[in-house]
Amino acid sequence: MMIDRLRGLGSHLLLGATALVAVFPIYWLFATSLRRPEDVTALTPFPWPLSIANYTDAAHKVDVLGLIGNTFFVAALSAGGQLLVALLASYAFALYTFPFQRVLYLAFVGTWLVPFQVTMLPNYVLLTRLGLINTLVGVALPTLCSALAVLLLRQHMASFPKELVAAARIDGRSSWSILWTVVVPNLRPALAALGILLFINAWNEYFWPAVVLRQSNSVLQLGLRSFMGTEGDQWGPMMALAGLACLPVLIMYLLLQRHIVNAFVRSGLK
Repeated sequence: MMIDRLRGLGSHLLLGATALVAVFPIYWLFATSLRRPEDVTALTPFPWPLSIANYTDAAHKVDVLGLIGNTFFVAALSAGGQLLVALLASYAFALYTFPFQRVLYLAFVGTWLVPFQVTMLPNYVLLTRLGLINTLVGVALPTLCSALAVLLLRQHMASFPKELVAAARIDGRSSWSILWTVVVPNLRPALAALGILLFINAWNEYFWPAVVLRQSNSVLQLGLRSFMGTEGDQWGPMMALAGLACLPVLIMYLLLQRHIVNAFVRSGLK
């Protein structure tokens, strides 16, 4: 009994130490942003006296609300499109039988192994011909299909009770009605967990927006470059803007936390 308690204590201590290592960079980010401009490079663990000068400097330098709004639009459009495509594709792959089903599924998932840099040039040429260069829609359009999202959702679809689908068909419901009234309500935890992962990935994307957008003040990731120059980097305002960039994702996680936990619990029970 004592050995089991010691093992449990050691596991909790290891988990706590790992959590501290993961959280410390975020703490240092906000600590630096709350220092006075002359104390930004200080190494004291606690910022004192507290100051919001870095936040006001960042607001004067760039349109913070505009950057957050543009980034949220791109991330929401990208994550929503990927969820919709993944939901429809995984529904077909998991609950229907058709010729070459396995081959098509493997080919679809195989696109996940192709680096984005390989398709970047064709996507750029296509967006140029569509007149979507330097637009927010042009940033999100090539990302509306995610093989990873299809792969993850198909695993949940495959374990979905086929009896419920058969009963709904006997009641005369169409495939479209079965998807939205029977399948989707039972996949809310999985959709919430996948949705926040896709949203965070789109929110943090830097390379593709830098290629498509020509203005440095279009999205948050590009707006951070405004504080980098040949005369030196403005670390205080940069940390302040980076801290503000973390807040929408944190709020979204807090709102969907219950669904995310349920998704992990259900995955563990399968």
